[in-house]
Amino acid sequence: MSTVNTHRAGDIARITLNRPDALNAFSPELLDDLTAAFKDCAEDPPAAVTLSGAGRAFSAGVDLKILQKGAPEHGRLAGVYEGRDEAVIAALRAVPCPVIGQVHGACFTGALEMALHCDFIFTTEDTKFGDTHAKFAIRPSWGMSQNLPLAVGLRRAKELSYTARTFTGAEAAEWGLANAALPDHDALEAHAAETASRIAANDAATVRAYKDLHRMHEEKLIADALEEEIRRDYPEITSTEERLKGFGS
Repeated sequence: MSTVNTHRAGDIARITLNRPDALNAFSPELLDDLTAAFKDCAEDPPAAVTLSGAGRAFSAGVDLKILQKGAPEHGRLAGVYEGRDEAVIAALRAVPCPVIGQVHGACFTGALEMALHCDFIFTTEDTKFGDTHAKFAIRPSWGMSQNLPLAVGLRRAKELSYTARTFTGAEAAEWGLANAALPDHDALEAHAAETASRIAANDAATVRAYKDLHRMHEEKLIADALEEEIRRDYPEITSTEERLKGFGS
């Protein structure tokens, strides 16, 4: 069974994370499949893409059970994840058409980083979000340090990252992280589909030009910082393995 399903209906592509029994946690195979799906959309662009998760959640983030086996060093993703993390984010950012993050159930850490690279986010009021990097002694490397402050403001981003606290979809919409928080999953599906259809009704080349121009604005703010986030090292982060042992217990 594929860990990512892609379906095209007319000018709209739907990409669905498909590890529902693991809350769509990012396995190496899922990251590879997702990278391939994004690259397909870059090579043959639809008018719009929705990115969602099968089952009860969008995604719990990187699969910590797999990460436990990877001997992380200085809080970095390691082992089977090494290189795949940067590849999937680069592929997502290279998609030339709008990508709608359709987030329900749960969206934690790496999944939140990925959602923040979408052009915008729709969610449900009761979805649980969180940046839990600090809880598990994993340093951010997918853009959290840059995109979260842009979404919610620097002071609130500091609070959320330093405390690793959970917040709701309703709060995400109130703060500007999400564009809208719908009452339930059915309403979310309908709203995302309607928005994608509205985009598809416009001139695709003009929409792609807009996205390119918006990217220019964005990259003036964060491109260098994103590279620096990956480059910097923090050898004092040494408790990752110990903290991961407590996951799931």
